[in-house]
Amino acid sequence: MNSIITISRQYGSGGRFIAKLLAEKLGIPYYDNELITMAAKESGYSEAIFEKAEQLSTHSFLYSLSMFGSTDGIYGLPLADKVYIAQSEIIKKCADKGPCVIVGRCSDYVLKDYENVIDFFIYSDEKSKVERAIKYYGIDPDKAASELRKKDKKRANYYNYYTSQSWGDFSNYHLSINSDAIGIEATVDILAAFAKAHDNK
Repeated sequence: MNSIITISRQYGSGGRFIAKLLAEKLGIPYYDNELITMAAKESGYSEAIFEKAEQLSTHSFLYSLSMFGSTDGIYGLPLADKVYIAQSEIIKKCADKGPCVIVGRCSDYVLKDYENVIDFFIYSDEKSKVERAIKYYGIDPDKAASELRKKDKKRANYYNYYTSQSWGDFSNYHLSINSDAIGIEATVDILAAFAKAHDNK
């Protein structure tokens, strides 16, 4: 396996679990919350700040950069933007080490100039997402549907803010797949087969 794989996903779609199983199947490193720990350690910011990174200002990231010149002027940027830049640097360092699976955090966009990247998007029907959120995340059944929409809205806003692209737009990814159409295990198998075919193209 020579590729770096990024996994973007809807909340409750099982994307994180799929990413972990895919990494295990391919025998390559898996990066998710580890990115927060690594970025916090290197930047000096607390992990809590990285965990709240989706709470953003109203201007676009490109607007922030235009106001402060470039990333060289990072110290004048809003805190959320500093955190994004620090996290992006960690994502690049992980990718530079070799093949791996990276979950979320705009990693598909951060690594857009890397030639050996494969970007996947995992989605699911609302009924399945609600059931998964209740079972695995302990969300109140009466609030699950609205909580899912809020989570996905935050992810979309965060992604759109930093990439100027639309989160979930199929044209941003090599493959988008409904994880419940064929089940989690079969989804992992398809992603693994895709990645291997991509390596051998």
